[in-house]
Amino acid sequence: MAGETANNNEIVIPSLTRVWLAAVGTAAPADATVAMPAGWRAVGLTTEDSLKFNNEPNFEQVRSAQSSYPTRTFQTQDASTIEVDLQQWSGANFQAVYGGGEIVEVTAQDTTKHYKFTPPRIGGRTEIAACIEVIDGGKHYRYMVPRSMQMEGVNTDLAKSKEAVLPLRLAVQGGDDADAWYVITDDPAFAPTAAPEPSVG
Repeated sequence: MAGETANNNEIVIPSLTRVWLAAVGTAAPADATVAMPAGWRAVGLTTEDSLKFNNEPNFEQVRSAQSSYPTRTFQTQDASTIEVDLQQWSGANFQAVYGGGEIVEVTAQDTTKHYKFTPPRIGGRTEIAACIEVIDGGKHYRYMVPRSMQMEGVNTDLAKSKEAVLPLRLAVQGGDDADAWYVITDDPAFAPTAAPEPSVG
């Protein structure tokens, strides 16, 4: 069976990325280029090199006396995470980064409006849906995550010499009744290849 031919058109350089969030159950986009459906919110500006989608499956191995190598390997768990540092401070981004919480208007001594953000208590974190959008010229990719949850601590560096970012770290949640995550794209390199016809004779 011949290997793939060298094709520099299949190299992806993410010239533009966006991160979208929505309430769990919000309708997902039907394809890679349609406008995001109602209910999805872009998180805005993010740092240049922070966006990552990680997939880390876990395996167990069976060893036998008759072999120096594992005689069987089986997958026990799957885990995927999204990492990105948000540059825009807003109430909605605070709620995303801290896993929920409440924002209320508070009484101020002057005439300006003031607001109070309270992070969620134990057991009060909420799941959210997420979309990572990657664009490279005419190629578009959307990583769709129907359910995710902020499950890491938040460390915000408040240094004078650089912008203070909000670290969004989402762990993909799943179940047997639906895809935990998937990618939709218009990249022709993803077109399924036809199965080879059986040889005769």
